[in-house]
Amino acid sequence: MKLKEICSYLDSAIPLSIQENYDNSGLQTGDPETEIDSALLSLDATVEVIEEAAGSGCGLVITHHPVIFHPLKSLTGRTKAEQIIAMAIRHNIAVYSSHTSLDARSGGVSIKLAEKAGLENIRVLKPLENSLVKLITFVPSDHAGKVREAIFKAGAGVIGNYDMCSYNVEGYGTFRGNEMTNPFAGRKGEMHMEPETRIETIMPSYISGKVVAALIEAHPYEE
Repeated sequence: MKLKEICSYLDSAIPLSIQENYDNSGLQTGDPETEIDSALLSLDATVEVIEEAAGSGCGLVITHHPVIFHPLKSLTGRTKAEQIIAMAIRHNIAVYSSHTSLDARSGGVSIKLAEKAGLENIRVLKPLENSLVKLITFVPSDHAGKVREAIFKAGAGVIGNYDMCSYNVEGYGTFRGNEMTNPFAGRKGEMHMEPETRIETIMPSYISGKVVAALIEAHPYEE
């Protein structure tokens, strides 16, 4: 799997958009086109962690804390961050970090710590501002109800005191699958026109990974 595919998946599950302004989560170093066969997980990316990854043949290190918090002006090894990044580059090891985005995510670090502590009635004390994002999907009309139910259950479609909010438009979608496909409707190699429903709704960005996962699970299409 290419590094860019892993980064895309991580961003969908743990959105970078919800990290704090001071944070620098995301890809720290690495060529997005690189093929990754294995990864090492760590709280921090240290010199020892990079050495372990190199010795284990891991092309990617995924950490909680970012190596780079502030812009680097050189890679001379003057600071720990410079040493770590230089070593990662030398061994062709990519580093990806999910810090405050993982803290804030629904089901993330903060929630898990609260659950481990035995807390009850857990709720967000300070909701993220301007965190709403729009979700748009197209689904065969006879499966629209199932998909709506799934994304609403995952937390999408809440506006104030109302939930299950969405906008729906009927239409027709067209597609043609190649020989590698197994289409839900129609036949591979032939263009197919399917009655579809366009579903639009909103959700807080910090639950987007959960909602998209629910959407994919309920949606009948391959892609």
